[in-house]
Amino acid sequence: MHRIVRSGLAAAAAASAFLSSACIAQPSSWPTRPIKLVIPFVAGGAADLIARAFADRTGAALGQSVIIENRGGAGGNIAASAVVRSDPDGYTLFFGSTGPAALNSLMYKNMTFNPLNDFTPIVMIGKTPIIIVARPNAPVKTLKELIGYAKANPGELAAGFPGSGTLGHITGVLFAQRSGVDLKQVQYRGGGPLITDLVSEHLDIGMDAVTPYVPQVQDKNLIGLAVTSAQRVKELPNVPTVAEAGLPGFEASVWYCVLAPTGTPAEIVTKLNRVSNEFLQANGTAELFEKLGVIPAGGSPEELKRFIAKEVESWGPVIKAAKIEF
Repeated sequence: MHRIVRSGLAAAAAASAFLSSACIAQPSSWPTRPIKLVIPFVAGGAADLIARAFADRTGAALGQSVIIENRGGAGGNIAASAVVRSDPDGYTLFFGSTGPAALNSLMYKNMTFNPLNDFTPIVMIGKTPIIIVARPNAPVKTLKELIGYAKANPGELAAGFPGSGTLGHITGVLFAQRSGVDLKQVQYRGGGPLITDLVSEHLDIGMDAVTPYVPQVQDKNLIGLAVTSAQRVKELPNVPTVAEAGLPGFEASVWYCVLAPTGTPAEIVTKLNRVSNEFLQANGTAELFEKLGVIPAGGSPEELKRFIAKEVESWGPVIKAAKIEF
């Protein structure tokens, strides 16, 4: 009798495990319902616009709606944590960026997730370089002049960043280390007030993602000193790269990617990677990215995994030396 009961319990447990597994992952039929794409930014910014274009195109390719959920806060950690806690069934995805997908793990003491372990990479979407700009009547007109002036007048130039721990800030730290200059750091809450103070000449220089600065430089409201990409930005052909301006090998970009919770079935990951790369090659995507100052990427999940690991390794010493901690 006991043997029969035990056998019955074992069979029930096995059936329950099978049903649970079937509910979590049905790769052959996926997707059978709408997919949620969680974005760690407020609506209206460049990343949000790219994510919505991605959602529209991939949703159409998959035959299901991709619903956007904007969840800002804690440098993107709130959104990322919510995705990590979701079922790895392909129905909750993360439109990740440099911070929550990699570098926050080097700065936040109480992270509830590890981006290297708790996410399954899908695809790199694109990269946005940082731009170094100066106010209209600044005493410097080139990056070489900026370095020379800052060395001759240590601590005099006020450099603005879009927030402590942002890539603009971390890039500024790396720039100071590589060039041997001392800049007075001024932290802002986002790029909007930073641009306002630069244009109104309450600030000397700024370092931030290039997108909102393109029209300001084109209209000569600000001086573009350099961009941190490997190539010049198409919309700003007269602004050299930092490497061209005298710091060889200097490169930094805000980047965007699509991630899923760890454990997402490989078949789903493969399908998502395919439709994501199709989006990046589709008519209209290049024009949108160019307008926003974003360089399209693409590639395999394995390439994204290696890239994220390299970012954590490369920026770790910079962040540690600057003692950026939250």
